[in-house]
Amino acid sequence: MNQSTDVLIIGAGPAGLSAALAAASDGARVVLVDDNPLPGGQIWRDGAQTRVPAQARLLREGVDNHAAIQRHAATRVVARAGSDGLLVEDAERGWVIGYHRLILCTGARELLLPFPGWTLPGVTGAGGLQALIKGGLPVTGERIVIAGSGPLLLASASTAKQAGAKVLRIAEQAAAGSVAGFALQLPRWPHKWLQAFGLFDRGYRPGTRVTTALGRDRLEGVRLQRGARVEELECDRLACGFGLIANTGLGQAFGCALANDAIAVDTWQATSVVGIHAAGECTGFGGSELALVEGRIAGHVAAGNREAAQRLWPARARWKRFADALHRYFALDPAFKNFANADTLLCRCEDVPYAAVAGHGSWREAKLATRCGMGACQGRICGAATRYLFDWQPAAPRPPFSPARIDTLMKLETPSQSG
Repeated sequence: MNQSTDVLIIGAGPAGLSAALAAASDGARVVLVDDNPLPGGQIWRDGAQTRVPAQARLLREGVDNHAAIQRHAATRVVARAGSDGLLVEDAERGWVIGYHRLILCTGARELLLPFPGWTLPGVTGAGGLQALIKGGLPVTGERIVIAGSGPLLLASASTAKQAGAKVLRIAEQAAAGSVAGFALQLPRWPHKWLQAFGLFDRGYRPGTRVTTALGRDRLEGVRLQRGARVEELECDRLACGFGLIANTGLGQAFGCALANDAIAVDTWQATSVVGIHAAGECTGFGGSELALVEGRIAGHVAAGNREAAQRLWPARARWKRFADALHRYFALDPAFKNFANADTLLCRCEDVPYAAVAGHGSWREAKLATRCGMGACQGRICGAATRYLFDWQPAAPRPPFSPARIDTLMKLETPSQSG
């Protein structure tokens, strides 16, 4: 059973949901595909220990109750099917979706960087800790240290405290002056100012870097450095977040150009490939507000309503200024490029140490010689790390883009029929 639509959207986070509603409001038939069981993306992840914000609930209900929108949950993109179709698969079947316009809203993932002890059980990403807690992970009474850079650290700490954990320290690598400079900008976005005020924690320390996770069989403590001072804290969990990296894989596979390690778009949210638009954090991290307005612009444009899209340009410019301030004040210190020891694992899936990878000149060369990036995560973690550490650009993914059943792959050999 194949399917056709006017606008196909990949990703049901803030950008994808708002794009779907905008395109449908202009009369387009919309199909929304997401690999998670529930819409909302990472920022509005649902779970046993979380309440989805009212804005997210309204968007979800708007999408699910709109007659012109069909949403496919827990559905992965497997491959391209000609120039205007995608092969997708869910738990029961695989099929081809044909489209006139494609909008990529594939979001971003955490940047994880290697340092001694980072592979110990009990060490996760900051966003990863949030997702685990929202999914039901019990952390009541656990001692947690959160380290890295950016507002995600405060959000992760808030989630942990609400679940009963004891947050001992929030180690922000940005200098105190940078943090103060960012704080002075926040009144320009009152909602963000109030949000930051509500999330502030007395254990917050700017200019502080995690250098070592301590322990033998699992995490027992953490070593932090603030200027010349070294501090060791006993803890049960360490959550690290060094920023976000755009999920550009699908865009690269379709031939979309990149800019600043994200999918490049113009003022209409159009990529370099005709008929393909992109919105949200796959075009650069800027928070949910920017993703929402970019998604609406992309949806209107894909449905042919450029006038409605252009009216949203001032709102997008406002949130882009917030994104620019975020990037400027929380830029990673280059010192993080040198934190790994020679024997620190860089590729944890294939047990490849930093020294074995650093001796090569490119991502492809390192993969061929060391198997770096050829494990279960398919380079999503170590590939992003090498991009930061060595300025390597991973190659565009080749199909199948995710594990797929044989009968799904056979759909590519069958002439497509709309249905």
